[in-house]
Amino acid sequence: MTVEDYNWKESHFYAYYSEKGGLTDEDLEQLRSYFSFKTVPHNTYLLRAGELSHYAYFVETGLLQSFSLDEKGGEHILQFAPENWIVSDRASHYFNKPSDYYIKAIEHSTIVFIQPEFMEKAAQSNTAFSCFLENSLQRNIYIQQKRINSLLAMSAKERYLSFMEMYPGLLLRVPQWMIASYLGITPESLSRVRRELLTERSSGRKP
Repeated sequence: MTVEDYNWKESHFYAYYSEKGGLTDEDLEQLRSYFSFKTVPHNTYLLRAGELSHYAYFVETGLLQSFSLDEKGGEHILQFAPENWIVSDRASHYFNKPSDYYIKAIEHSTIVFIQPEFMEKAAQSNTAFSCFLENSLQRNIYIQQKRINSLLAMSAKERYLSFMEMYPGLLLRVPQWMIASYLGITPESLSRVRRELLTERSSGRKP
């Protein structure tokens, strides 16, 4: 549902792109037709595998997840996106190919649907935003490389500690099986890791 009367100039979205992206009031006014605020209920799919990705999603309030499904229907979570995070399928848009992923709201959320033209026109008209976009892309590549390395080389405990560093506010917002899926381990293994860390902390040892 589109939020027609949303005061977007007082939004997290506005603050994020003006403070971090360097966009001025005039820039954002000129780009207004390329983004829209929508409320999405819990369990709403914003993108399904097989569809073309037409938007990036900025989380104003709530929580999204990006995931894939294996042949048996098992869910493999790639990313969580809480407030002030952005999630999308860049490859689907850039290569004009059907997505391999799903993006779903796992809380009632207010989402900013950002059209690709927003980024393109903002970068063309504002040098600071162009630099911000390049830095964001490089940071995203770094995060993805770090995530791949964690799945290949880190222990379950190290993955969990890395998760807590990246998503410090999510432990009480998502069920344990979702965290386990993100970490690439079973819920039972996650329970063992959490017990081990609790024991270490209670004994005064560092993890």
